[in-house]
Amino acid sequence: MTAWPMVPLGEVLTKSNEWIRLDPSSNYRQVTVKLWGQGVVERSVVTGQEIGSETRLAVRAGQFLISRIDARNGAAGLVPESLDGAVVSNDFPAFTVNSNRLDFRFLGWYSRTAKFVDDCKAASEGTTNRVRLKEDRFYSIAMPLPQIEEQRRIVERLEALGQKVGSVRQIAAELSQTTGQLATVLARRMFDGLTPTRQLGSVVSVVGGGTPSKGNPEFWNGSIPWVSPKDMKVRIIQDSADHISESAIRGSAAKLVQPGAVLIVVRGMILAHTVPSAVLAIPATINQDMKALIPNEGLDSAFLSAQLWAFNRELLALVEKSTHDTRKLETDKLLQFPVIVPPLDVQRAVCGDLRQLEEKTKLIAEHRKAEQMGIGALMPSILNQAFCGGL
Repeated sequence: MTAWPMVPLGEVLTKSNEWIRLDPSSNYRQVTVKLWGQGVVERSVVTGQEIGSETRLAVRAGQFLISRIDARNGAAGLVPESLDGAVVSNDFPAFTVNSNRLDFRFLGWYSRTAKFVDDCKAASEGTTNRVRLKEDRFYSIAMPLPQIEEQRRIVERLEALGQKVGSVRQIAAELSQTTGQLATVLARRMFDGLTPTRQLGSVVSVVGGGTPSKGNPEFWNGSIPWVSPKDMKVRIIQDSADHISESAIRGSAAKLVQPGAVLIVVRGMILAHTVPSAVLAIPATINQDMKALIPNEGLDSAFLSAQLWAFNRELLALVEKSTHDTRKLETDKLLQFPVIVPPLDVQRAVCGDLRQLEEKTKLIAEHRKAEQMGIGALMPSILNQAFCGGL
């Protein structure tokens, strides 16, 4: 480890006191500091009247800004050129850097280290939800301080490595997105050439959902799953987040749906992006935003659900938006939707191929996740080396 001197922040930082009087009719950019070293960003543009205070602290490009409340969570960083002159409240003290001894960019990088965040935690105190950074302790935090020329060399190296890590992270994200898109394309292709095509209403019966009377004191004290759109994040419903009692569904709109039904969401904001469907593996009730499709003997449940996922884009085209911004897939349009109904042996063969595709896609996604975790650990490792003299 390089024996750099450890210098208290109070020796190289000067607190800014550029308080300005606000004009109620003028616009001001307010800034905030994101957690875990993610930088200083614009929060909003508001009038002085909306701020509701006579004064605010103006911040300048290159100043070091920190959150009194969230310093212990890595909320610190440099004010960018684009936010020069923006304003903050007293909860965000700003500091001007002594440029003769400390390159402000060097401090910016150092503030992203685990060591700095730990020091800020130690410099904060208070009761729950009122923990705040104490300035006297903050000034006492010591940081490694090589000569200014060495600081600039390290900053240049960190900026170059940061750009490379950012590029790798972007490539990894694009690969993950491409994997999902490819899986969707391959799934759709498995239905190519299959016949015949039928209207959905000719091969299923429909059971509507409903909410039992909550006047029943035993409403939530049962064991029957009550499936709602929030449970539709999986392809097979094995259980649900909510459960109701048998007595709650007697004489109510809620009906017990048997395993093998294909559940589909027909109302709600979720329909802005997707039309979820899933095969029900257990007896359950469903809420009013859903329908249960009961396939006839010539249609396999898993095949129908997979087909609805594969042709989700076409289903979304049927969704309408009401005057209350509620999205709805009308039952008559759903039942007119064309579905492919080949012989059962063909359906089951396709389902087998789709399961293999899903398993491979899941495996790739797990690898991608591991890669992203590794990429996420790169910069902390690089920063640790940098401030130990390893760059």
